[in-house]
Amino acid sequence: MLAKTEIQGKIENKKINVKNLLSSAGALAGLIVLCIALSIMSPYFLKIENIMNIARQSAINSLIAVGMLLAILTGGIDLSVGSVLALSTVIMAILVKNFSLNPILGIIVCLGIGAFLGFLNGIMLTKLHLPHPFISTLGMMNIARGLALIITKATPISGFPKSIQYFGSAFIGIIPVSFLLVIVVYIIYHIFLTKTPTGRYIYAVGGNPEAARLSGINVEKILIIVYTLSGLMAAVGGLVLVGRVNAAYPLAGLGYELDAIAAVIIGGASFMGGIGTVWGTLIGSMIMAVLRNGLNLLGVSAEWQTVAIGAVIVGAVYIDVLRRRAEAKTK
Repeated sequence: MLAKTEIQGKIENKKINVKNLLSSAGALAGLIVLCIALSIMSPYFLKIENIMNIARQSAINSLIAVGMLLAILTGGIDLSVGSVLALSTVIMAILVKNFSLNPILGIIVCLGIGAFLGFLNGIMLTKLHLPHPFISTLGMMNIARGLALIITKATPISGFPKSIQYFGSAFIGIIPVSFLLVIVVYIIYHIFLTKTPTGRYIYAVGGNPEAARLSGINVEKILIIVYTLSGLMAAVGGLVLVGRVNAAYPLAGLGYELDAIAAVIIGGASFMGGIGTVWGTLIGSMIMAVLRNGLNLLGVSAEWQTVAIGAVIVGAVYIDVLRRRAEAKTK
């Protein structure tokens, strides 16, 4: 009986891997087609300076999106990432600027606050038994944003040491350090999701939480880990943002949660949970950055750019709906 269960589990894992591969391949094909189209329409698109600019512009969203991926893989969502980014960075800024905290310690504090706020999201969801992550993270979104405004008196804080600016402004050769950070982070998360028991449990919880619970997986523990990591990645994205603009401000990150969700869904993940990859998410983030960059080169207004991004998101979700319907018919 045990051997049969193990065989069924292996078959199910192979099915999930195939679905993840197909979803990522579709996103990659879309990115290639988009790049070809924009290179035809604009002679500046394929210039190396513009490519590096796209890589730099995509970094913040890519970092936040990999945390959002974990939440969506479990069938949840994290609406608080933009506000967590703001609160974690302004606290770091106050400590470094006003209390002369060592910049390296300031970075550690920033990351710790982001992780702690994400941990609270997980606790509210699991221990307070709130009905959906939408509720707990929506509450945290407002709490964190309000606290960021209160402690800064709605005033930006600027002028940071080079060590804090490094991840957002430095280059190694022509390559932005922020994009190299993205690649390192994505490799780590790929290994985490595909090679560790916790990573496999995240997929299992998203695929069928009740079955995961009956198989002995501590679902509450997995959800707390997921939202803690999501908060941590929001803080990492905040560090890159602070480095880019050399300022921390309480309204930073407004709307970033929507960009992160869009990157994850465009990258082939499913809102229903259990389907998605880190590389698909990176491709989704690159699609958004390429699309915005290309529309800027073509002189398209910001308003129409928003319309275009919205249309792409709707299309990506609709493709997921069609895929789910096709799967249901084959069962």
